[in-house]
Amino acid sequence: MKHPVGTSLPDPAIDRPERSGNVWLLILLALTLIAAAAGFAYMSREQAEPYVMALLGLLAVVGVFSLFAGAIGFLRFGGQRQGNPLAKAYLDSMAEGVLVAEKDGRIVYANQAYADLTGATDSSDIRTVERMLSGDPNATESVFRLTQASRDGLRAQEEIRLAKPLGATEGSPSWYRVRVRPISGAAVTGSASSAALNVWQIADITRERDEQENSFQQLQRVINFLDHAPAGFLSADAEGRIVYLNATLADWLGYDLASFEAGGVTLGEVISGEGDALVRSIAGEPGEVKTETIDLDMRKRTGQQLPVRLIHRVAVAPDGALGDSRTLVLNRSGEGEDALEKAEVRFARFFNNTPIAIAAVDSGGRIGRTNAPFAKMFGGGENAREGAILTEMVAGDNRDGLVNALKKAADGQGGIDPVDAVLSYNGQRSARFFVSAVTDEETDGEAAIVYVLDTTDQRELEAQFAQSQKMQAVGQLAGGVAHDFNNVLTAIIGFSDLLLANHRPTDPSFQDIMNIKQNANRAAGLVRQLLAFSRRQTLRPQVLGLTEVLGELSILLDRLLGETIELKMVHGRDLWPVMADLNQLEQVIVNLAVNARDAMPDGGKLSITTRNVPEKESASLGGQGMPEGEYVLIEVADTGTGMSPEVMSKIFEPFFSTKDVGKGTGLGLSTVYGIVKQSGGYIYLDSIEDKGTTFRILLPRHIVEEKVEEVVEAAAPPPVTDLTGSATILLVEDEEAVRAFAARALASRGYTVHEASTGAEALEVMAEVDGTVDLVVSDVVMPEMDGPSLLRELRKTQPDLKIIFVSGYAEEAFKKNLPENEKFSFLPKPFSLKQLATAVKETLVEK
Repeated sequence: MKHPVGTSLPDPAIDRPERSGNVWLLILLALTLIAAAAGFAYMSREQAEPYVMALLGLLAVVGVFSLFAGAIGFLRFGGQRQGNPLAKAYLDSMAEGVLVAEKDGRIVYANQAYADLTGATDSSDIRTVERMLSGDPNATESVFRLTQASRDGLRAQEEIRLAKPLGATEGSPSWYRVRVRPISGAAVTGSASSAALNVWQIADITRERDEQENSFQQLQRVINFLDHAPAGFLSADAEGRIVYLNATLADWLGYDLASFEAGGVTLGEVISGEGDALVRSIAGEPGEVKTETIDLDMRKRTGQQLPVRLIHRVAVAPDGALGDSRTLVLNRSGEGEDALEKAEVRFARFFNNTPIAIAAVDSGGRIGRTNAPFAKMFGGGENAREGAILTEMVAGDNRDGLVNALKKAADGQGGIDPVDAVLSYNGQRSARFFVSAVTDEETDGEAAIVYVLDTTDQRELEAQFAQSQKMQAVGQLAGGVAHDFNNVLTAIIGFSDLLLANHRPTDPSFQDIMNIKQNANRAAGLVRQLLAFSRRQTLRPQVLGLTEVLGELSILLDRLLGETIELKMVHGRDLWPVMADLNQLEQVIVNLAVNARDAMPDGGKLSITTRNVPEKESASLGGQGMPEGEYVLIEVADTGTGMSPEVMSKIFEPFFSTKDVGKGTGLGLSTVYGIVKQSGGYIYLDSIEDKGTTFRILLPRHIVEEKVEEVVEAAAPPPVTDLTGSATILLVEDEEAVRAFAARALASRGYTVHEASTGAEALEVMAEVDGTVDLVVSDVVMPEMDGPSLLRELRKTQPDLKIIFVSGYAEEAFKKNLPENEKFSFLPKPFSLKQLATAVKETLVEK
């Protein structure tokens, strides 16, 4: 059914609502059939038969026709059902064209605006959006996407440009926004069985597009004017990242504007020295727009300097956050026709490029003008802003000295002593303040000029040097004491062994002698710790994989820590090998674990983590004195009581302990320090009171050199069981007690022993016996001639003579004084009778 298109907006162009049933037609049909049946009743059979057959045929034809008409939609049963008048009025009042259609394309509803936009004069001219736009090649892809979305029950929107308006044969290009969305047919018809429908909306946006195009062109003109202005311009965010750079400034600095990315360049990259700190230090009150003029040098990509003046403006948000800056850049490299301008430019460059922080202050200590290094040193922002009080920037203990210096400057005094102070905003940094009075007539309220030098690095180096000197002195003392102690302990242990050899376990004095030997061995353990601290102990380094070492050590650590402490080990993947002494490295881990246990009396967590540290990361992870390189990290972290800064500064010193008397020697961490250092590594710690402590050990990565050699496996020599012999031995030892014990011990084993107290005396003995000596057992440190010198003299006449060096120092301490590839055996002091006899026997049987 078609309806003409009305001229008034509220009338729909097409409205095909659903029909409902009509009961009166059904009643009329029933009465007709009853009347026919009654009439046939009064006729004879022969008379009624033709009429009955005719009526049945008519009903059959009507029924078949109705079935086919209903199937193809030509005929609908029921009367017209009225829709929702409010919804229809809303759709008819819309400025956009609205079309409601079934998925098969049958139009259910179209408002007047749709007819007007598409140029339809009556309902017969109204077509669906697909049919209307499919013929235009400019709209083909958009129509396809919209149609696909309508079939899939999805929402879609497209903006389409047509060569001429819809429904017109000529005209200027037009833009249309077309949208489609699905709705349920029940929402329109009120029937739950109605099929799903699609709502199409179309709007003419040609004017909107024209306005956008005009705005874009105007914006392009403005940008073009700004880009080619005779002055540079940039905008930076609060973090100092440049978000905009005009073509003029890019040309001055040598940047390609086409490849410039917002935020890809920072102020620090284009401003020389510490000038970026001066720019970023500008701050204001919330809601204020702050403008400052700054003279400094910018850095070209070629490294050359460009003197400029910045007119820097930045807005402060209500919450105090800084917005993006608006910075005008004036090139001052061409200025200088006037001598005054030349001097001004030179002064500004020198003032901001000097490495010394400079600030002008008034009589009340308020900061006026500052240079870039000053802003950098004091962190910028509130710390270095104009009007801040200079004396509040130093710690309270040093504030009085600076106040007095400023008072003297305000009185015009000269020769003011410099003031050393710790900066209050960062207690880790210190500075030296030089205060000079301003005596010019025109001072603009300035009473003094303050020059500030950062002395943080100098103080750290002084502290490190003093600490290293102290540690070196203590180390030398420890090493010397350990050497003398080892001689004494060797004699005590040796003579104890001689006494034990002549006493049975049932003798009353046997247990006393055993106690003497056991306590001597305990003392030897303390001496070994002293040697570890002084880095003079004997190490047996080997290639180690830390994952395996810590894995085997975890069982012991579990027992040491107890049940109240959780042990967690995190092993890094593909750890690099390290070169270290296995036993000493295990001692390091055990010492740290025991200290962590003692710091967690109520329980806690101990984490041991390992990982590789590449060269780039080593600079940030390590401390001063550690060169960049590849390291393997062992991190031992606990959740214990932590340490104060005072304790941390002394933690590696020998005999320093925070434990109660009798619960520690104070050599544990000093031993750890010595072992790590002697292994070529570094150790650092971080600790926070009541939070915990973390030790970081960094061992150098060991590069395993691959050698292609034929490996000949030799059978391991059988253990020595018979410690007797008949060889001739020359014993050289300056300590009489040690020499007496060693001579008796070797003689008791059947050896012929010749004694000498010095190296020179040993040469005389060799001459007396015509060199008939099978083995030389010699101390290393002796007066007149030490052990290595004696060996060189003996090698002149007896190149194959076997020798055993005994010493309380590490083997490496004297090995460097021997000829390369020199063969010798080594026996560290203190040693027992059995250890001496075993070393002698093994050396003699070696081929």
